[in-house]
Parts: sequence; C-alpha cells; structure tokens
Amino acid sequence: MSEPTFLTAAGQPWVTGRLMLQTEPFIILKLVIIGTGFSGSYLFHLMNVPVIALFCVFGAIAFRQVFRVRVQIWQIMLCGSSAALLTGSISPTAALRAIDLDIMVFLFWMFLAGRALESSGYLAQLAYSLFRRAKNADALLFFIVFGCGLLSAFLMNDTVAIVGTPLMLMLARQHGMHTRPLLLSLAFAVTTGSVMSPIGNPQNLLIAIKGLPSDSFALFGRYLVLPTIANLAATFFMLKFLFREHFGKGELVHERDPLHDARMAAVSKFSLIAAILVTGLKIVLTAVPGGYAIPITWIAAAAGIPVLLFSPGKRELMRTMDWSTLVFFAAMFVLMKSVWETGFFQGFFHSSGIGLTKIPSLMAVSILMSQLISNVPLVALCLPSLTGGGASPKLLMALAAGSTIAGNFLIFGAASNVIIVQNAETRGDDGISFTDFARVGIPLTIVQAMIYGLAFALIP
Repeated sequence: MSEPTFLTAAGQPWVTGRLMLQTEPFIILKLVIIGTGFSGSYLFHLMNVPVIALFCVFGAIAFRQVFRVRVQIWQIMLCGSSAALLTGSISPTAALRAIDLDIMVFLFWMFLAGRALESSGYLAQLAYSLFRRAKNADALLFFIVFGCGLLSAFLMNDTVAIVGTPLMLMLARQHGMHTRPLLLSLAFAVTTGSVMSPIGNPQNLLIAIKGLPSDSFALFGRYLVLPTIANLAATFFMLKFLFREHFGKGELVHERDPLHDARMAAVSKFSLIAAILVTGLKIVLTAVPGGYAIPITWIAAAAGIPVLLFSPGKRELMRTMDWSTLVFFAAMFVLMKSVWETGFFQGFFHSSGIGLTKIPSLMAVSILMSQLISNVPLVALCLPSLTGGGASPKLLMALAAGSTIAGNFLIFGAASNVIIVQNAETRGDDGISFTDFARVGIPLTIVQAMIYGLAFALIP
C-alpha cells in the first residue's frame, strides 16, 4: 500500500529535507544511524513505529523523575530515533538529511559563546549590572520576565535561553533561592516575549519570509506587541502566585563577583557586541522593502567565532560545552522526520475537517498540534494552505501567536524549553520536570490565548 501524498497549495508534493550534517562531534549519532539503519522491517513499518516511539519518548520524559531513574532527556530521544532506524522507518541517508544544519550550527556557536561568558566571569558581572536594582525576590522575578522576554524578541528566544540558564542558576545560588521558579520564569519569558517580533523565533521568521510583505515588523508591532506585553504581565503574576513561597519581600543582597579570566572576558564582551550588531543589521535589512534576510546562523557565528579564534583555554571550553543538547536536537530531527514520513499527523490534520480560516480554531490547532510535531513543522504545514487561500495578515499573526505560546503548554512545545532543561541538568541541577512545567504552563497558555484572542477581536 502506497503512502499518502500531501500537496501544497500549488499542487506540488510536500517535500521536506535538510542538508547532510557533517560535523564530527555527532559521531555517536552517526554510528547509530549507519550501524542500525539497514535492519529495517516492513512489519514494523506497518505498526507505525515512529509514532509509537514518539509517544514513548513523551511518556519517558514525563515520568523519568517520578520513578527516580536518572536518565537524561537526550538519551531518551536518542533511543526514540534509534528505534525508527532499527525498524527501517527511516533510512540512514534520510536521517542524516533530516538534521537541520542551520539550527545545529546556531546552537553550536551560541553554546560556545555562552560557555566563554560563564567561564570568564563576565556573565556574573553582567548579571550584577542587570539585576542589582532588584531589591527583593518579587522585583527579581519582574526583571527576569520582562528583561528576558524583551531580549528574546530581538536576540531570538533560543539565544536568551542558552545564555540565561547559567545566569538563573547563579542567581539562585547567590540568593539562596530554589532554581525551579527561576528556570521556569526564564522559559516562559523567552517563549512569550519572542511572539512580538518576526525574528523572535524560527516559526515567526518562517511566517515573515514566506507569508508576509516586507513590512513584517510593522505588522507584528500592530497586532502582537501590546498583547504580548500584557501576557508577560500575566506570566509575572501567575508565577508569583504559584510560587508565592519563593517570592517575598525579603531584601536581596547582590554581590559583584570578580572576573575569572580577564582576557577571556574581553573576548566574550567583544563577541556579545558583535552578535548584537549583526542582530541590529538583520532587523534593518529585514524591515526595508526588498530587504535581505540575514541567516540566523550569522548572529551565532558573530558570537562564537571570536571565542574560538582568540579566547584562551578554547580546548577546555570545547570540552565542557553542552554537547548533550546538540545530540538531543540531532536525534529529535531524525525522529520527527520519521514521524512526518508516516503521514499520521498530516492525515489527521487534513481529515479532521477543522477550519483554519477562523482565528480561534487556528490558534487551538497551532497550540495542540505543536505539542506533537513541534511548532516549526506545524507552521510549515499550515502556511501553504493559508497563503494559497489568500489569508489575511491578521490570520498569519494568529498562527505566529498560537504556534509560539504552544511552547508554554508542555515542555516539548519549544526548543528553548529543552535547551534550558538540558543546560541545567548538564550543570548538575535537577532542572524542571514535566509536571512542574505543565502545572504552570497549561493554565498560563490558556490565559495567554484568551488575551491574544481578545486583541485580535479588537484590532481591525
């Protein structure tokens, strides 16, 4: 029986694919792909193994801390992708091509730059400059939610998640606070704040490039800035209420830590300025009519290359950077590609009869489906139908809002969540459990969806 073929709005077969990853640090994943990919079985293919593996991965991540099994998220995801390979659900060549090279390169450079910021002590000094005005834990929460949220709109949410995770751990250590509310504050802030900008996250960028005219910044500003600021406020009050035992009026004493390595700190400062300048250039070029969209990898390269070239102790930085999260994402791309190839979710999506021409239904589909196939593939699936049908800019803004705040619903809804959890666990912290995240994320997402829905109803 042939597999179903899904067509774009132009009547062409839906095709996905990425360049083959050639980076040597992923030799473990390559060995798994090459060593196991040829043992496929048609019987397992009929059983829809990738979909089963996906739900098993979700379940394992949800319950791993309940049963106190110290298994890392990247190991669970690697097992899921290996199951798809072992059963022949995806070929080794297709698996390698499924790995998104742009995302992997972006994460590599930002992890390297973030490691230098942390090791040099410059990150601690930045934290002191940013948060010393927070006189108590409530004020600290306010600075985290609004500061990280606004930064994510221009530096991209994954960037702020990478740099912000060690910062949250350091603040918790300095002030004797539990890490969980601070890490959750970071996760919800970077996801929420990234809604308001076409360069705040990858799915917004995809919508801006494929579906909007050149004035995408103006459209995002018109429809999404004010409700996003309201949603950052909602995030602050919900976190303050649910973690009220952690946030009180006790005075915080901020300490300025000395630099650990002055030369590395100077290089880190230069790399941070370079990344900000390239981001500014990207904003300008994207905003002008007929502008050129600078690849997001350029921003990360501007931050990471100076560290690789000029920083002392670069070998130690390379050795201690967060390789496990990179393996997680490579394995996730393989598993998601194998799930995509089954046509399971596409078939459900097309046969459900749910209309995408109404903002409430589009946002509901965006939020729920993003939990299963991730928000970027979901946007890629919806865009051809919307743009081919002459969707209004407001409808595309609803797609951007829904697919982004989907990251606040469950821990798997956004890549930035995984970055924060993995980054924290790599540093020996317990991180955030599936239930910790859902306890706050599900009601928060419902509130945020209502705020965006009201804004879309009021804005012509």
